[in-house]
Amino acid sequence: MRMQLRKAIGILLICPMVFTSCSKPKQAPQRVVPVVTATAEKRNVPLQIKAIGNVEAYNTVAVKSQVSGEIAEVYFHEGQEVSKGTMLFRIDPRSFEATLRQAESALARDRAQAVNARQDEKRYAELFSKNFVSRQEYDKARTNADALDAVVKVDEAAVENAQLQLEYTAIMSPIDGRTGAIQIKKGNVVKANDVPLVTINQLVPINVSFAVPEQDLAAIKKYRASGELHVEAGVPQSGSKPVDGTLTFIDNAVNTQTGTILLKATFPNREHALWPGQFVDIVLTLTTEQGRTVVPSPAVQTGQQGQFVFVVKNDQTADLRIVTPVRVFDGMTVVEKGVAPGETVVTDGQLRLVPGAKVEIKNVAPEAVKEEKKPEAKAEPKQQSK
Repeated sequence: MRMQLRKAIGILLICPMVFTSCSKPKQAPQRVVPVVTATAEKRNVPLQIKAIGNVEAYNTVAVKSQVSGEIAEVYFHEGQEVSKGTMLFRIDPRSFEATLRQAESALARDRAQAVNARQDEKRYAELFSKNFVSRQEYDKARTNADALDAVVKVDEAAVENAQLQLEYTAIMSPIDGRTGAIQIKKGNVVKANDVPLVTINQLVPINVSFAVPEQDLAAIKKYRASGELHVEAGVPQSGSKPVDGTLTFIDNAVNTQTGTILLKATFPNREHALWPGQFVDIVLTLTTEQGRTVVPSPAVQTGQQGQFVFVVKNDQTADLRIVTPVRVFDGMTVVEKGVAPGETVVTDGQLRLVPGAKVEIKNVAPEAVKEEKKPEAKAEPKQQSK
């Protein structure tokens, strides 16, 4: 009986201890989230507008013949660089030379007659002063001399015109540029001011036209009033360096159908990097803003409350910050507010983060990346001892 009583008392003493230990829940260890981070920086950031542009020749001339005739000679090759005044074509000049000789002969004949008529007029004037001839005879001699002087002037104009027509048989380049395909070959007969014989494009300098939204017009006019605006043009997928130019034209009206304004930039193009008809990537720089806060663009996320970033605090916990991004430049996002320069932001691993979560920074040093990518050196074969 006493043994049973002792057992009962022991059981009663053990149960409170068991219940007490069972009532304390075990706390699960906090999970540490590995992340990649970067530092918010203060930089001078260009204010730029990007667009797609189309290259246009600075000057284009469709060369036509100003006289009719057969093309006797062609003095250039297709695609050749020509200078202003370079001979391009020669129209058969023989008929024009004959016309010039005929006009010169008529001028010589009428000039001789005019000289004789003027001498007669002087003689009649002397006789009239002595009353040897009537007033009517004197007036007739003077009128005849004046008429022949007028005929001489007509002949001189005819000679000048014949000389001009003969000069037109030599077709010169009116500009410096590059020739296109020859449309009318040697031996063909052309009409005056008919089809173009060849088209010449001036490539140095060269223009690029592009359109930007009308919302940007006010800023463009504001910064252009302070000086020239720099423009870069790059050929997509060419691997070549963009070329530099300046904004030279703003259209006088906004296109109401597209809501854009047409602009043109001029480039020196001495290396012929740009070619008429090409589509190029345009970057128009308005100004450079000083001391803007920037973070890597992957750090900026979008949530229900807007755009945000995770900032790593000194205790290695994540803090969610609502930010106001302004624009993106060169992989960096300009932030108006929400992050201060020098703070650490998360650029990878945000999907596993919640505010207050413990983080572990797993950034890889650039030197380590280079070492990983560096190919292993091949072991040189050992030379066998002789």
